[in-house]
Amino acid sequence: MSEPTADPQQQAPPVCPRHPDRVAYVRCQRCGRPVCPDCQRPAAVGVQCVDCVKAQAKTMRTTRTVFGGNVTDTPRVSYAIIAICVVVFVLQTARPGLSRDISFVPYLGAHEPWRFLTSAFAHATITHILFNMLALWMVGAQYLERLLGGARYAAVYLVSAIGGSACYLLLSPAVPFQPGNPSSWYIGAVGASGAVFGLFGALLVLNRHLGRSSAGMYATIGLNAVIGFVVPGIAWQAHLGGLVTGAAVAGVIAATTAKERRRWQWPGVVLVLLVVVAVAVAKYAVAPGDILA
Repeated sequence: MSEPTADPQQQAPPVCPRHPDRVAYVRCQRCGRPVCPDCQRPAAVGVQCVDCVKAQAKTMRTTRTVFGGNVTDTPRVSYAIIAICVVVFVLQTARPGLSRDISFVPYLGAHEPWRFLTSAFAHATITHILFNMLALWMVGAQYLERLLGGARYAAVYLVSAIGGSACYLLLSPAVPFQPGNPSSWYIGAVGASGAVFGLFGALLVLNRHLGRSSAGMYATIGLNAVIGFVVPGIAWQAHLGGLVTGAAVAGVIAATTAKERRRWQWPGVVLVLLVVVAVAVAKYAVAPGDILA
């Protein structure tokens, strides 16, 4: 005995699972469920629902840069560094003593090692921070961070900042304090210049590895080197240290670009950092004990 079938006109219309109050006659090509216009996402054929798009995204591998970093269209690390520098500069203006507390002063670094890094986020004047942040934006945000990925880019920046302070320490004469004519051993240094020069050095190395021209960067580095020696009050030692350290970190990354060697990238970066730390420790080890804080 056959059962009576329901009148198609009396069946409830399909509704979107995410929005039960909306009638949806279009179905997802992946799961077959009804999908309203707000939940539709274009697919190769037809549309897919939001849930299927999210599930598919979780199974897809992250796109990598040529050096192994995650591809990013938004330079978040550069934004973060700029934001930190601006906030610190505002705090420096509001509390003048802050500059003294976070600047890198060689004779204080042995007992207050955080100064090796904190000094890279402080600046002396509005012109100082503007020039550094502009250079960071042009070289870092617009090029290097996209080329390396956020993590590797941050490593180049931070290790270069420490390398700049270490070179400032290394080239500062450890002599007793002389009133009226103190050596750089007792003079504080602030600014992101060392780290920015590290980005310059990294750009030169990576461009060479990729077969790209860096002619403009050579001119920029040369001009800044001349200014550092001619204009008083500029810590050219930090520029030099940052440049060399950034080039070294980038050299490690470039040398371990191949997938079979990529597992050595981070150990290599750590090794560069350890060398920088060893230089600082050695300098303090040979400095007379009576001139250390």
